[in-house]
Amino acid sequence: MSVVEVFKTDVTSPGEAGDIVELLRQHFPNTRINFDLQDCDKILRLEGKDFSTDKVITLVHQNGFFCEILE
Repeated sequence: MSVVEVFKTDVTSPGEAGDIVELLRQHFPNTRINFDLQDCDKILRLEGKDFSTDKVITLVHQNGFFCEILE
């Protein structure tokens, strides 16, 4: 069963979003990952079975961006 998690970020450019998606895919290869930069919360969305929300947040933070689970 797939899990969907949505994160609020401060990623603004498609290039930055692409870099983050590529990084996350290296750690979670069987997970669907995408950004919605048009949304006011700059949404990062992951769908899959094998990812850790804490690890996602840590990886995004390590790359200089804000990231938290969207409530």
